[in-house]
This record gives sequence, C-alpha cells and structure tokens, in this order.
Amino acid sequence: MIGSARIAKRFQDLKADGRAGLVTFITAGDPNIEISSVILNQLPEAGADIIELGMPFSDPMADGPVIQASSQRALDNGASMIKTLNMVRNFRKNDSDTPIILMGYFNPIYIYGVAKFVTDATEAGVDGFIIVDLPPEEAEMREPVEQAGLSFIYLTSPTTDDQRLTVVVEHASGFVYYVSVTGITGTKSAATQDIKNALERLRRHTDLPIAVGFGIKTPEQAAAIGQHAEAVVVGSAFVSKVAENLGPDGRPQDGCAEAVLNLVRDIAGGLSAKN
Repeated sequence: MIGSARIAKRFQDLKADGRAGLVTFITAGDPNIEISSVILNQLPEAGADIIELGMPFSDPMADGPVIQASSQRALDNGASMIKTLNMVRNFRKNDSDTPIILMGYFNPIYIYGVAKFVTDATEAGVDGFIIVDLPPEEAEMREPVEQAGLSFIYLTSPTTDDQRLTVVVEHASGFVYYVSVTGITGTKSAATQDIKNALERLRRHTDLPIAVGFGIKTPEQAAAIGQHAEAVVVGSAFVSKVAENLGPDGRPQDGCAEAVLNLVRDIAGGLSAKN
C-alpha cells in the first residue's frame, strides 16, 4: 500500500477509532541528520498518525522564524534532498503504515528535476506532497504525482473564498490542509468556533478529510480542534522544542530527541479520548 491509498487507510482507521489524527511536522536534518532520524523513526510510537517532513530550503517564505531557523540549522549541518529521501527510505524499513508527506517549496524540487524527484520519492516511500508555492493551476508537478498514485495536498485559509475553493479541491487529494490563520506559521492561533464555521463551509465543497494547522501548541488546543477536524497539524511547537534543547554552541544536548517525542506524546494524549 502506497501513496493516496496509505493516507486513505489511515483516515479510515481514525474514523473507526472515533478520534482525530495527529499530523506532526519536523524539518529533515534539524538539528542534524542523526537526531532528526531518531525523532522521525519514533514519531509513530509517540502518537503521530501522519508525518509531515519538511524539506530544508534557504528561503521558506511562508514559515515563521521558528521553522525558518530549523531549515537553516539543517542546511548548515549538511541536509539535502537526497538525505531527506534517505531518511524516508530508512523509516520505511520498519514502518509500512504511517503516511509521510514531504512539505516545502518548489525550488529545490525543480533543481533536482521534477520527474526524477517524484520517481525517487515514490521509491523511498513518500505518500504525498505539500508544496506551498505551487497553486493548483500549476500541473508541472501535480500530474506526475497523480500518475505515481501519490497525493498532492493543498492549503486553504480563511481568505479562500467559495469560488477559489472550487478550484483548489478539484485538484486536491489525500486531505485538505486548512490554515486556520492568515500569515506565517507558528505566530498565532484561531478561535475554535471560527475553525468550526470554516470547516462547515469547506465540507460543502469536498468530501476529503480536513486537517487543521497553524498555531496549535498544546494538548488542550489539539483536543478542542479535534472535535471538528479529521486531523490536527502541529509543527512549530515540536521545532521549538528542538531549539530549546540546543547548547550555546548550537549543538544538540543530551535528551533533545526525547524532549520532542515527549511533547508529541502529550499532544497525542489530548486527541486520544474519543470524540
């Protein structure tokens, strides 16, 4: 089972379990490949249902300072697209069930070569992509992704009107990512009632599962949003935990990986009660 089928199976299982899923974001290679790989490989045991793996890029324009810094740390420590795919490949040796979504920007994919990248990502065990600077009208990457049986996931936001939603969901697959606030990642959060209203509007346009992200940092926030969404996305909180466990020289301290995984367990615990 690969790609869109693996994602669909995970959402079917979550529905049967009566709870929202936890989508965790980490940046590949942050703070280094070794610790990042440890975190990635242990995320499912800690409670991650779907994993977003950030592809390091020097100009992550949609991200706030926390994730921007993580991308730079990774690049400074030798992260690359090849190493990111190798992380996924090694993860798949022990986990064939947890979906992995690569999230990032088109520039490094373009440099890699779109067709080769999709082929290599498929072989490594990637299930889908969130490319934040590619609109749904741009088919250069979306079409080979669809042909490979993988998912192309699009972002929607409070400013996405009904006319635009029709275009977005026409090409979306896997799930729809609802950005609950306008602006960059990790800076503020939205009111639960506003999210509920927004998801009701989204569901008039699509039957795909909806994951809600941006600004979710605590088990209580995750639990509240999980009452209305099929999944909750948490990223900046985990990336911040990496930064908190770096020494003055920028090197990871003992227990860095475990600190991140403990936070994943805490937030997953907020979603474990059946809705």
